[in-house]
Parts: sequence; C-alpha cells; structure tokens
Amino acid sequence: MKVIRRDGTHEIEIQRSRFLCHVARVASDQEASEFFARVRKEHWQATHNCTAFRTLDTQRSSDDGEPAGTAGVPMLEVLTRRDLVDIAVVVTRYYGGIKLGAGGLVRAYGRAVSEAVDAVGTLTRERHETVVLAADHDQAGKLENALRAAGYHVADAEYGRDVTFTVLTKDPDGFDVWLAAQTGGAVTAIRGEPVNVDVPDR
Repeated sequence: MKVIRRDGTHEIEIQRSRFLCHVARVASDQEASEFFARVRKEHWQATHNCTAFRTLDTQRSSDDGEPAGTAGVPMLEVLTRRDLVDIAVVVTRYYGGIKLGAGGLVRAYGRAVSEAVDAVGTLTRERHETVVLAADHDQAGKLENALRAAGYHVADAEYGRDVTFTVLTKDPDGFDVWLAAQTGGAVTAIRGEPVNVDVPDR
C-alpha cells in the first residue's frame, strides 16, 4: 500500500472551470472530517467541494451537489486504484459556465486527484519487525557500522551501561543469522512489536 509524501494542492482548468485538488495525510475519519471542514471554510464561495478519503478501516466520498456518482466516486476510485491509504482529498470546483456532462465530470474529478497525487509524490508503506539488541561499548561502534553497511535500518541507539540498538527488518530470521555470524553469537536480538515504515518508491 502507499501513502502521500506530503500534503499539497494542485489546480487544473477544464472548459473554463477551475478544479483545485487539496490532498492531506489523515489517520482517521475524524481527521478527514476536520480537513474537509477547513477546505470548505476557505473555499465557501466555490460551486462544489467534493470529497473522498480512504484509510485501512474505512472509506467514503461525497458529490457535494454534482450529479450522483460523477465526483466523489471517481475521486475515491483513483485512491483505490493506486492503493493509497491514510489520505483525504477535496476537489474544489469553480464553475466556468460550460457544462461538462456526466462523463466529462467523471474524467475531470478523477484527473484532478490523479494529477495532485503525482504532484505531491507517494511512499510505499512496508511492514517491518522490530529487533532490539544490546552490545558493550567496546563492540558497539563496530556493530553499528556493520549494521548500517549491511543495509539495516537502525531506528534508535541508546547509550547506558550497554549500547542498545533498535533495528527494523523485514526478515528477522535472516537478521538473527547475520547477527550470530557478525558477533560470534555474543549478541542476541529480542523481537519487539511490528511497525509500518514509509519508504521512497523505487
């Protein structure tokens, strides 16, 4: 699945109508509703403020006065087709005096969202396992360098009596094998809770 890289706004013009697509990262229905309210307040003079949002748990859309199925549904379809989650979009339309027809509206609202997502960029959300390991100060520097050289993501390093590293990996079994070979079995890893990591698209 994917998330947007940043919030943003992108504008297109079709047959003298202005379509401004506002996109934001949200984590819940409540956050989406608050974002929709802010955009509607800012663009209260607009002809329509059509909305869509999608999280892992829920999704919904609104045509806001446009003919049924011509705005919110195609907007949501873009989010679904691109496998985007934790995203809310509002397409603000300022009518330009030329009717687009149902097909034209579907294409316009879908295009507005698609281009806005392209403009802000996306990240791929990957599931990682957390492993925690402790090393004495004499070996910590060498171990940290080896972790980074091997491409492991060191999320945290805490210095106390020992140095405790929190490492994220998609292959904890493989990490255990690597760690045993690297330290001669002197350091073992304790598994923690899985986490989501948003990484740049390759």
